[in-house]
Amino acid sequence: MPNNTDFCKIVATLGPDTSNEQSVEQLVLAGVSVFRCNCSHGSLAEYQERVANIRKMEQKYNCSLGVLFDLQGPKLRIGTFQNGAVTLETGKPFQLDMNPAPGDATRVCLPHPEIFAALQEGMELLLNDGMVRLRVNSFTKDTARCSVMIGGELSNKKGVNVPGVKLPISALTAKDRADLQTAEMLGADFIGLSFVQDPNDIIELRSLMKSKAHIIAKIEKPSAIEHLREIIDLADVIMVARGDLGVETSPELVPVLQKKIISGCRKAGKPVIVATQMLESMVTSLMPTRAEASDVANAVYDGVDAVMLSAETAQGQHPVEAVTTMRRIIETVESDHRYRKGLALLERKNDSTKEGAVTAAASVVATNMDTANVIVTFTDSGSTTLRASKQRVGGVPILALTPNITTARQLTLTWGVTPIVVDTLTSFDDMLTQARKAVLGQKLAKEGDNVVITAGIPFGKAGTTNMLYVLSV
Repeated sequence: MPNNTDFCKIVATLGPDTSNEQSVEQLVLAGVSVFRCNCSHGSLAEYQERVANIRKMEQKYNCSLGVLFDLQGPKLRIGTFQNGAVTLETGKPFQLDMNPAPGDATRVCLPHPEIFAALQEGMELLLNDGMVRLRVNSFTKDTARCSVMIGGELSNKKGVNVPGVKLPISALTAKDRADLQTAEMLGADFIGLSFVQDPNDIIELRSLMKSKAHIIAKIEKPSAIEHLREIIDLADVIMVARGDLGVETSPELVPVLQKKIISGCRKAGKPVIVATQMLESMVTSLMPTRAEASDVANAVYDGVDAVMLSAETAQGQHPVEAVTTMRRIIETVESDHRYRKGLALLERKNDSTKEGAVTAAASVVATNMDTANVIVTFTDSGSTTLRASKQRVGGVPILALTPNITTARQLTLTWGVTPIVVDTLTSFDDMLTQARKAVLGQKLAKEGDNVVITAGIPFGKAGTTNMLYVLSV
C-alpha cells in the first residue's frame, strides 16, 4: 500500500525516465501524494502518459493522488553564441543588445525590450542563475553596455534575472495559456503560477480557467513578498520557490523569507509547499547531505503542508530513494515530541464562524481524549477538512471522506489528511457506518477506540460544518 499517510506530504516532479507506469507506481508506494508536471519540459503525449499512469495507480491502490501542472512563466533568456558558449572574464566589458545574430565573448542578444525599458545605470543583471553578474554602465532602448562583475561560463539560452525590478510583463505567456488548456483538458488538480509579481497575476489566471483546479502561487520574486498577504488571500496554495527567489534576492535571505511566507500562510490558514534543492545531492548520490536532511526537517518542524522534489525525481539517478529518504526524514520529525509541542505554538487563523468553532472544538476533543486516534471529516467541497487541517493537531490524523473525486485529489496536498472517496451520505446512521468502515479499513483505529467526527447537516450542502460527534468504534 502507498506510504502517503504522513502529516507532511511529498510532491515529486516527473521526468522522461519516471513517467512510465512502473516508475509512477514505485514513487506512489514510496510515499508521493502529488505529482508535478513541469511545463518547461515535456510534450502533450508525455503529459497524457503521466496523467494516465497516475490515475491507474489511483485505481490499483484505491487512493487519491494529486496532479500539478506547473506553468513555465515568462522566463527571460539570452540568445545564442557562435560556438555554443563563452567564458566571460571578470572586469571585462560585455554588451547585451537586441541584435539576433549569435554572440561571442563581447556581446549576446537579449530579446526582451521590457528589460531595456527598466534599466538603470549601476544596476546588476544576473545570468545563469546568478553564476554570472553584470553591472550596467550605460544603455539605450536596445543596448546595454556592461562590466562583468563575476565572470564564468555562459552558454546558449541561459536565464536572466533583474533583481529588485518589477517588470511590466504578465505572469502568463502565450505558451502558459496553451499549457493551461492542456492541463485542464487532462484534469489537473493544481495549476502552478510562476513568477507571480502581484495579486493581479492570480486574478488573470483565475479569469482564464474553466476548471476548479486550485491555483498554486509560486513566490520567487521580491515584488511578490511586498504583496504577500494579498497573494496568499487570492491563491489556494502557496509555494516557496527557492530557486529564483535565491537569485532575485540573496542566499542568506532565503531562509528568512521562507519563514515569513510559511508564517503568513499559517496565519491565513492556507496550504504551503517548500520547494527547490531539498535533496539536490541525491540527483547523483544515494545519500543526502546532513544539511539537506536538516533543511527538509526544518520545513516539517515549521508545519508546512508539503515538501517538493524537483530534479531529484525528474532527472535524478535515484528517484525512489530520494522519495524514501524524504519520507524517513518526515516520519522521524513527526515522531519527535518537540514537533508536536511546536505545532501547538504555531500561529493560526482565528476563525470565529460557526464552522470554525465546531472544528476547533473537534480538535480540542481529539487532543484531550486518550483514545481519540483520528478526526473524520465528511466534506463535499473540502472546506470542513481544510478547517481541521489548519488546527495542526499533532499526532491525530485526519480522514477526509468525500463523494467528490476532485475534492479528494485536491486534499492530497493538505497537512495531516488522507482523503477517501465514499458514497453520498443518506442519513446519520449511514455517516456512522461509513466512518467506522473507513477508519478500520485505513487501520487508523481499532475496535474500542474513539473517533471524532465533524460534518455538515444537511448532508451534501457545502460549507456547513455544524456537527461534532464522538463515535466509539
